[in-house]
Amino acid sequence: MRIGVMKKTQARKRAIVGGQRGMNRKQRRELARKIQAEDLSLEVIHRDAGGIDIGNETHYVAVPPTRDSEPVRRYGCTTAELKEMVAWLKQCGIRTVAMQSTGVYWIPVYDLLEEAGLEVYLVNARETKNLPGKKSDVQESQWLMKLHTYGLLRNSFRPPQEIRMMRNYWRQRHDLVGSAGRHIQRMQKVLTQMNVQLANVISDLSGVTGQAIIKAILAGERDPQALAANCDPRIKASTEEVARSLEGNWQEDLLFVLKQEQAGYEFCQKQMAECDERLEEYLKQREDRSGGESLPEEQRKSRRKKKKGNAPRFDLRGGLFQMTGTDLTQIDGIDVVTATTIVSEAGYDMSKWATEDHFVSWLRLCPDNRISGGKVIGKGRLLTNNRLTLAFKMAASTLRQSDTYLGAQFRRLRTRLGAPIAIKAMAAKLARLVYRMLRFGMQFVDKGAEVYETQHRQRQINSLKRKAAQLGFQVLAVAA
Repeated sequence: MRIGVMKKTQARKRAIVGGQRGMNRKQRRELARKIQAEDLSLEVIHRDAGGIDIGNETHYVAVPPTRDSEPVRRYGCTTAELKEMVAWLKQCGIRTVAMQSTGVYWIPVYDLLEEAGLEVYLVNARETKNLPGKKSDVQESQWLMKLHTYGLLRNSFRPPQEIRMMRNYWRQRHDLVGSAGRHIQRMQKVLTQMNVQLANVISDLSGVTGQAIIKAILAGERDPQALAANCDPRIKASTEEVARSLEGNWQEDLLFVLKQEQAGYEFCQKQMAECDERLEEYLKQREDRSGGESLPEEQRKSRRKKKKGNAPRFDLRGGLFQMTGTDLTQIDGIDVVTATTIVSEAGYDMSKWATEDHFVSWLRLCPDNRISGGKVIGKGRLLTNNRLTLAFKMAASTLRQSDTYLGAQFRRLRTRLGAPIAIKAMAAKLARLVYRMLRFGMQFVDKGAEVYETQHRQRQINSLKRKAAQLGFQVLAVAA
């Protein structure tokens, strides 16, 4: 009898430890004290909790055994069955539900539960996988319910429906930009196979000159001089150089491929124009949070240049300013495309994160220090495919040649720590600036690269004075 009690206690400890992954250090210490105490009972945080194991064809739903004679039920993925599942949960008095973010199968379930007024916890599967014993779908749903009952699960961030609409439009446009770029690459490959060395004299096939020459080729023109006459006057190469690069072997099969790739590129451009129309209409329908203030005039020459290529075909900067009440493009390194990615992925309400440190941690731009005994015993890498994190890193990498305070800081970090660490550190810096502007309405003012260099020089002088004082010397300033 004694051995049976010990086995049950050990199994209960293993189950408790399995939910520690979603807790911070303070919560883990508190849980450890409870485990070591004589009373192993945990405090019930969510009394009316349920758990759902998400699948492709079926979902297993678990509720406390006291709520129904059949505490675990199986439902299909059709809308009618999902509505039946929601009705059963409400009948059982369930107010909050935990489920794993499995693929995209959880999205319809999440939407219906949210629409019904239930609180939904979307949980990372890595934090719930330590289920003791043999795993089954029934046990998985019950395990989620138990962990959620004791508050051992961490909810994932999901923006509200208003932001999700914008995110779908913007992600679709981003995918179309990538598809258009792949069509351009394949056109370049076909031209090279025909020995048409157009890339040696023109930097971009998607530009005015490149498109005019390709359309002329597809129209049946083969004379190099006639093709070269389509060049824009701004092309640096002479007409003779362009004509020599347009002498090739016009194979019928390769011309067919070129025609199809050009048609694919034009189709992507058409789809992008439709996305721009939807985005423009969406931004006009949003509440004006600018407070009647006008959009600050762009003073930087690099930003005032005429946008080309795949840039939005409407005043996206003005729409974002009206929607958020602040101009994120004032931050060096963040252009209107990056600002749109920020708003579409995280929204404009930064109160979802208690502090800017929480926001940086959610982006996985914080250090991954392994601490034991109050000492750092190792450092790791926080890998992520978060679109917003990648956007911040790309924005940070553009500071390399920026003659600004942030640019000088980035160059200093890159010299001292290397490019990868500098990009990550400056991405975290940009994230903090964005958080402050959206949360507190702060304005970004560039101090200039000279200010940073002066501050850095003063820090070096102070460091030399401290080291000299430790050695019994004194540093004196000498006029040049």
